Amino acid sequence: MSDITSGPAGGPGAMERPALGNEPGEHWGSDAAALMLREIGLPYVALNPGASYRGLHDSLVNLLGNREPQMLLCLHEEHAVAMAHGYAKVAGRPMGAIVHSNVGLMHATMAIFNAWCDRVPVVVLGATGPVDAAKRRPWIDWIHTAQDQGALIRNYTKWDDQPSSVPAIYESILRAHRMATTPPCGPVYVCLDAALQESRIGELPPLPSAERFRPPRPAACDAAAAQEAAALLSNAERPLILAGRVARGDEEWRRRVQFAEALGAVVLTDPKAGAAFPSAHKLHGPPAGNQPSDAACELIRAADVILSLDWVDLAGLLKNAWGVEPVDNKVISASLDHLVHNGWSMDYQGLAPVDLHLAVMPDAAVEALSPLIRRSRPAWTERPPNPAPQRPALSGETIAPLMLATGLREALGSRAACLIRTPLAWSANAWDVAHPLDTLGGDGGGGIGGGPGMAVGAALGLRDSAQGASRLPIAVLGDGDFLMGCTAIWTAVHYRIPVLMIVSNNNSFFNDELHQDRMARQRNRPVANRWIGQRIADPEPDLATLARGQGAEGFGPIRRPDELVRALRAGIDCVEGGGVAVIDVRVEPGYAPVNAPADRR
Repeated sequence: MSDITSGPAGGPGAMERPALGNEPGEHWGSDAAALMLREIGLPYVALNPGASYRGLHDSLVNLLGNREPQMLLCLHEEHAVAMAHGYAKVAGRPMGAIVHSNVGLMHATMAIFNAWCDRVPVVVLGATGPVDAAKRRPWIDWIHTAQDQGALIRNYTKWDDQPSSVPAIYESILRAHRMATTPPCGPVYVCLDAALQESRIGELPPLPSAERFRPPRPAACDAAAAQEAAALLSNAERPLILAGRVARGDEEWRRRVQFAEALGAVVLTDPKAGAAFPSAHKLHGPPAGNQPSDAACELIRAADVILSLDWVDLAGLLKNAWGVEPVDNKVISASLDHLVHNGWSMDYQGLAPVDLHLAVMPDAAVEALSPLIRRSRPAWTERPPNPAPQRPALSGETIAPLMLATGLREALGSRAACLIRTPLAWSANAWDVAHPLDTLGGDGGGGIGGGPGMAVGAALGLRDSAQGASRLPIAVLGDGDFLMGCTAIWTAVHYRIPVLMIVSNNNSFFNDELHQDRMARQRNRPVANRWIGQRIADPEPDLATLARGQGAEGFGPIRRPDELVRALRAGIDCVEGGGVAVIDVRVEPGYAPVNAPADRR
C-alpha cells in the first residue's frame, strides 16, 4: 500500500512511497523515458496529470519508485514549469516538468516563454497521440493529438523532438538535456507518443551513459580579442562594467569584485538579472536596469570604455543614456546570447553598437581579462560617491510600497535570506545585495502569474543547495501575479517546502493604470477614469483565506505601518518552523520615484 513519508534530507518533506511489484524483464516503452530521466540526473519532475502520459506516470511510480526523479504534483501546468524555472535559477541545473498533450502544453506556454527569456535550463516532457490513428480512443485521443505539437513552442525553446522508438527516446532525452544546459541555456521539449509509451517491449535496450553526452566545456576567450579588450580597459580613464546575466557561484562573484577593483571600474547592475555585484561596494553605481536613473545615464555618457557582461537590452540602455546620437566611447560585449536569437520573439532586444564582441560567457571573459589588466593611473578621479539609498520610515497611516523593504529588513535582523522576487514598485537599490543568492531577479518574459510557482521552485532549490539551505526563501509579489498563480501554494504545503510570500497589494493592475493615465493625457481625456478595468475591488479578494484554504498560514490584510513588522516576523517564524506563509500587505498605489527617460514615455 502506498503511503506518505518524510523525504530525503534536502528534498521535499512529503513523498508518496509506492508499493513496488514490477515483474523482472517486463518493460514498456515509457520505462525507457523514465530510466533516461534518472540517468541524466533530474532530481524532480513537476507535473499536472494527464492521460496522454499515463504510461510515463506509471513508469515513474511503479518502476522507479517515485525517486530520482521524484514527482511533484502541481495544480496547473504553468506552475510546473515555473517551479522548474525557479529551481534552476538557484541550483544552476535543470529539473523536469511534464505536461499533458497539447492542452497541457498550451497552459504551460507562458512559463516556457519566461524560462526562454530568462535563459534558464528546463527539461519539459509532454505527450501526444497515439500518433497512429488506428490506436486512438474515440473523441478524446483525437482532440489531444497534434500533427506537430512542438510547433506551439518551437519559437521559444532551444530544441524539441518527438521520438518514435525506444532508442530514439534515449537519444532525444540525452540531446534535450545537453541542449538545455549548454550556454546560452534555455527550455527544451520532448513529446512522447502515447502508443509508444504503452507498447510492451520486453527487455530494454542497454541504457547509454549520460557521462558521454555531457555539455561541452565553456568556450575560451579568443586570446587576441582578450588582449585588445584588456588594453582598452587598462587605458580607460572612466571604465564602466554592466553586470547582467552572470553566474551565481561564489568564485565568480569574488572574481568579478576583484576585476572591478583592479580596473577601478564603476559597476551597474540590473534587478532583472539578480545579484551580480555587492550593492554597498564603493564601485557600485546608481540604479540602472529597466529604467536607469538620470545619474546612471550620466555615468554611461561619461564612460570612455564600457564592458557589458551579457546585459539584458544593452541597446536600450545605451539609447536611454546617449539619446539619438551615439557617444564617442568604446563598447565591449561579452555574451553568447546571439546564438539563440530568432525572428519570432523580439526578446533579443535592439541591436547594440559594439566595438569588440567577446563570444564567451561573461564570467569566462572576466577570468580571461583579469590577469591582463595593467592600470597605470586611477580611474574616475572626480566621481562623487553614490548617495545611500533612502528607505521610508514606518510611519503614517498607510504603507508605501518601499516600506515593505524597510519592514522586511527590520524583521529579518541578521538572518540570511534569498529575495526570490521583488515588485515593480521597488527601486533598483531598494534591497542590499552582498551575496549571489541575495536576489534572483525577474521572471524573464514579463508573464504575470509565474511568481508563486517560481517562488516554490526556488525555495526547493535553496533547500537542496549547500549555499542556500540556511537562507530564508522570500518572494515579494504583486497582487495580480499572486492571484493568477496562487494555487502553486498547495504544492509547497504538500511537499513541505518552506517559503514566505509577501503580497504588495494595491488592489489594481497598477502598471496599466499608468499606461491609461498616459493615454488620457496625450489625448486630453479624463485622467480620473484610468482605474476602470484595472482595479481589483468590489469585492477585494481575501488573499490570506486563499492561502489558508491550501494549508498555508495566511496573515492580513495588513494596512498600517505599525502592524507591518509584527506580521512579517510572524511569517518568518512560520517559515523557520518549516511552514508556508502568505502575508497580504495593502500598499498605496504608486512606484518608487525613478527619474528615467524610459519612464517618461
